[in-house]
Amino acid sequence: MKKIEDDNTLHEHYSFIADQGQQPLRIDKYLMNFIENSTRNKIQSAAKEGSIFVNDIAVRSNYKVKPFDRIKVLLSYPPHEHLLVPENIPIDIVYEDDELLVVNKPAGMVVHPGHGNYSGTLINALTYHFDNLPNNSSERPGLVHRIDKDTSGLLVIAKTEDAMAHLSNQFAKKTSKRNYIALVWGNLIEQEGTISGNIGRHPKNRLQNTVFLDDAPEKGKSAVTHYKVLENFTYVTLVSCTLETGRTHQIRVHMKHIGHTLFNDERYGGNLILKGTTFSKYKQFVENCFKVLPRQALHAETLGFVHPKTGEFMSFTADIPNDMKTCIEKWRSYATHQI
Repeated sequence: MKKIEDDNTLHEHYSFIADQGQQPLRIDKYLMNFIENSTRNKIQSAAKEGSIFVNDIAVRSNYKVKPFDRIKVLLSYPPHEHLLVPENIPIDIVYEDDELLVVNKPAGMVVHPGHGNYSGTLINALTYHFDNLPNNSSERPGLVHRIDKDTSGLLVIAKTEDAMAHLSNQFAKKTSKRNYIALVWGNLIEQEGTISGNIGRHPKNRLQNTVFLDDAPEKGKSAVTHYKVLENFTYVTLVSCTLETGRTHQIRVHMKHIGHTLFNDERYGGNLILKGTTFSKYKQFVENCFKVLPRQALHAETLGFVHPKTGEFMSFTADIPNDMKTCIEKWRSYATHQI
């Protein structure tokens, strides 16, 4: 029986804790739902080599995962994302002092290295421009929180250990302020509201997250999004979303859950024409909008937090980028001419 502590040369590549409601499932099938671009053969080979551990003990690929199992995949070489190579990539710095900086991330930039994205990330840029950034709990220098690759907008970066601890605590306790602007499909009936529902990995599509309903309270993690309609363009709506929690894909998942998928959000089906007419001119108009904004219509516009040293509440705003602004203007013009 092989235990983790028996071999100090192994490096952790993946770590998961099974949900409370996890049904018995072979570990090779379980891991296929959580590791992107993996195959069952690769996972089975890793198990054969003694690289898959449950509760610190190596298991075979036919092990049945149970609730609260602590699962780790350990290999003899460090993960690519830990081999950080500093890169001279420009950073749009909105604010900086000795404790922290606030950056405006462009759409298309990955925040931290991960599977398939080992260079060109914000962290690669940060480690080039700044020395000795503190690691967070996932060994990622300076990173307090993150936003998706194709979401633009604001992030706060810690420059000291104290700032990392203080800022991370604010995000954990939900006292930081995060406001997003999104363009979504459809016409919202309620002008404002709150979306609540646990968010977790989609059981059938491992690249998506989903909302688990009240009959499955043990699945996923609690998530709350407040929204307010800013402007309606007949078939799409501009909304402001304020996060109370910060789950992966939270706004994207919550808006889809209430029937208003983000415009051009390919992963969640928003790159299809979900609302509107059958006229070919309308179809051409929407396709032109997709070309103007080749990503999900989501921008982290406002970020607020208490400064870790001064105790002052600070708030920052980043203008909506040109691609999203142009798309909104096209829809505004289209809606005006429909009246």
